[in-house]
Amino acid sequence: MSGVTREYVKDSENDWRLDKWFDVHFPGLSYGRFSKLLRKGEVRINGKRAKASLRLETGMEIRLPPLGKQERSSSSVAKKPVHVSDADAKLIRSQVIYQDDSVIVLNKLPGLAVQGGTNTPRHVDGMLEALQGEKPEKPKLVHRLDKDTSGVLIIARTGIAAKKLTESFRNRRTNKIYWALVKGKPGQMDGAVQAPLDKEPGTRGERMAVSEEGKRAITDFKVMDSAAGTVTWMAFRPITGRTHQLRVHALVLGTPIVGDGKYAAKEAFVEGPISKKLHLHARSIEIDHPDGGLLSVKASLPTHMKESWQLFDFDPDDDSNPFEDTDNV
Repeated sequence: MSGVTREYVKDSENDWRLDKWFDVHFPGLSYGRFSKLLRKGEVRINGKRAKASLRLETGMEIRLPPLGKQERSSSSVAKKPVHVSDADAKLIRSQVIYQDDSVIVLNKLPGLAVQGGTNTPRHVDGMLEALQGEKPEKPKLVHRLDKDTSGVLIIARTGIAAKKLTESFRNRRTNKIYWALVKGKPGQMDGAVQAPLDKEPGTRGERMAVSEEGKRAITDFKVMDSAAGTVTWMAFRPITGRTHQLRVHALVLGTPIVGDGKYAAKEAFVEGPISKKLHLHARSIEIDHPDGGLLSVKASLPTHMKESWQLFDFDPDDDSNPFEDTDNV
């Protein structure tokens, strides 16, 4: 097709949704027109049709049909100035657990999306202006957590910090530990799950599955405590960073994460006074600080997980590193 162009996903755009990428690069393109381009297959990612919710990866090729100047320009769209409501500003500020001149760290609440998209008007990315303060730049996301996963989320306060932090995540110069409550108990007290993951075909939403043709995915695990084998407090350390990696690898161990109905259906729920919310929390992170040295932060459990920990007499303030004697891969 005459006028077809190709763009390539930049490092700073890694893990963006496709609809967000279009919002940034083609602010004058209406969502209806964008949806039609996708339906007709005029937009292709690495030669394949794509959905608006597709997560982009650095280096992906985006094939674009001819688009006019109006669609590339924000001047063609009467947009209201971005404004964070007082309620949202209060909400996002209440989640700050650390900040300095280059970095802000949140203890993200469960149920709050990190990025926007179709039917997701409220998200961290849309509240970052409330954390700008006197800085000339709006804070920037450098990684993400699933909507229903709580815990440590790092925000860059400058473009330079964003670049350095993104490099640290991409080169795996990070040590992230997650806590989870799982149903049952694994067959061993610690070890590593090595099961490659790929997108599951079908129309059940964004889901991952173990596949020999998938991308390398490794997760270290350790049993922290158990309640008579009914439920187990697990620590997970993802060596790779695939979508829904911990949730799928928990299934590989035969221990679905409590509240993970998306992957385990009714098997994810426990009888009794236990919240049906997902019990997965980004407990801590160690990463190279963009200004030098090491940034190490821990995030306390959200309310529903604290209540479950108390119910089973687990220690919600445990400060140990379960992987201190394990070499990082």
